[in-house]
Amino acid sequence: MTLTDLTLTEARDGLRQRRFSSRELTEAHLAAIEALNPRLNAFITVTAERARTQADAADAAFARGDAGPLAGLPIAIKDLFCTKGVRTTAGSDILGPFVPPYESTVSGNLLRDGAVMLGKANMDEFAMGSSNMTSAYGAVENPWKRRQDREAVLVPGGSSGGSAASVAARLALGATATDTGGSIRQPASFCGIAGIKPTYGRCSRWGIVAFASSLDQAGPVARTVRDCAALLRSMAGHDARDSTSVDCPVPDYEAACSRGVKGLRIGVPREYRADGMPGEIDTLWQQGLAWLRDAGAETIDVSLPHTKYGLATYYIVAPAECSSNLARYDGVRFGLREGAEDLTDLYERTRARGFGAEVKRRVLIGTYVLSAGYYDAYYLKAQKVRALILRDFTDAFQRVDALLTPTAPSAAFAQGENMDDPIKMYLNDVFTVPASMAGVPGMSVPGGLDANGLPLGLQVIGRPFDEETVFAVAAAIERAAGFSHRPAIRAGNGA
Repeated sequence: MTLTDLTLTEARDGLRQRRFSSRELTEAHLAAIEALNPRLNAFITVTAERARTQADAADAAFARGDAGPLAGLPIAIKDLFCTKGVRTTAGSDILGPFVPPYESTVSGNLLRDGAVMLGKANMDEFAMGSSNMTSAYGAVENPWKRRQDREAVLVPGGSSGGSAASVAARLALGATATDTGGSIRQPASFCGIAGIKPTYGRCSRWGIVAFASSLDQAGPVARTVRDCAALLRSMAGHDARDSTSVDCPVPDYEAACSRGVKGLRIGVPREYRADGMPGEIDTLWQQGLAWLRDAGAETIDVSLPHTKYGLATYYIVAPAECSSNLARYDGVRFGLREGAEDLTDLYERTRARGFGAEVKRRVLIGTYVLSAGYYDAYYLKAQKVRALILRDFTDAFQRVDALLTPTAPSAAFAQGENMDDPIKMYLNDVFTVPASMAGVPGMSVPGGLDANGLPLGLQVIGRPFDEETVFAVAAAIERAAGFSHRPAIRAGNGA
């Protein structure tokens, strides 16, 4: 086993036992990035020298005996998190020259605990996308391959595609990600790794480039459930600089992974049996329920009747908030600035040049639904439906401790497939959006492979601020599934 084959918690134990140094671990991952990133395009910016400096500092901390809980562990930071002194693009030309003078709370927490930043992971522009095809810095390639069509280049999912691909390909031990409508869970499913969207308010949004402020939430992706638990414990916590950050204790998520599920009631939402869903996804869902019953849980049918309105509601609320948030990118204060004759021309030229097609589409949708005469008909009504979606989850959690659903309606698709139809692309989020609208935690864990040998994920949804139960259920599925498959393209296999 090479150093890049270790999981994050295995690497943590190896560092503590002094079996290898953080410098050695970091160099192994930097070598993997150098070999594979030209193909996968998982990183926009690689911070090799900074990583080496941080690794040396971690080794010195181990020698002194005061190393932090994540000391010496090389991770990727999604390029949506502001990083002091390191370019932060949000996958967009309009932020291409932006170098933040401050550190986001989440990335700062990870650095405080000793993590080593390898670089900034690629992503859909401003987190708007389900394929990582909208990045101004090029598409990310999924390291997995179809058995029957190995020439096809698959998408890693989005918007956190670079984060997920880097972890799956063994370029990083873990990565930060964000989830607005499924952007942690869907890429995790497509890339055969674990990822959790915590409860809205669990992780600070301060220093994260905003997409839709009432939905955006940071979380980790990693190769195992326990790895995600270790990362989330450092990422989470109250932050007075974020008015939506909730002041509540951060539990020991790793301990919850060993808790088991005996006596838990697992809900099965009947509305998630979508029309046209591939039979193998339904089969895996039933297998996941069987695994939980075998582990001592009880499964109960529940109803989330407003689920069918989830996507339509999301694609009113999220674009409305994005049109407001993206108004600040005007060529005046920071980022790209296109020369112009007057102020109006400056705005028009800068935004036309700086924003990609998908971002423009969502800004237009959002501006329309917020405009006079349409606000009540669209945005206000969507907010009312959103309240009903939350009530569905609240009612269900009176009867059950967690829900189990598929993560996505398909395995990873090829670049070019579904791309000419925005509605088809938006349907990728059909299973993940409701939990985002309700603000409840959701986690994807790999459960098996489809007929083409591509990973499929199962989604665990929990009560607000009960990530511990989510981790317990996800870990039980992980143990039962025994998912040990690896992508075709990864560090150390000569691909």
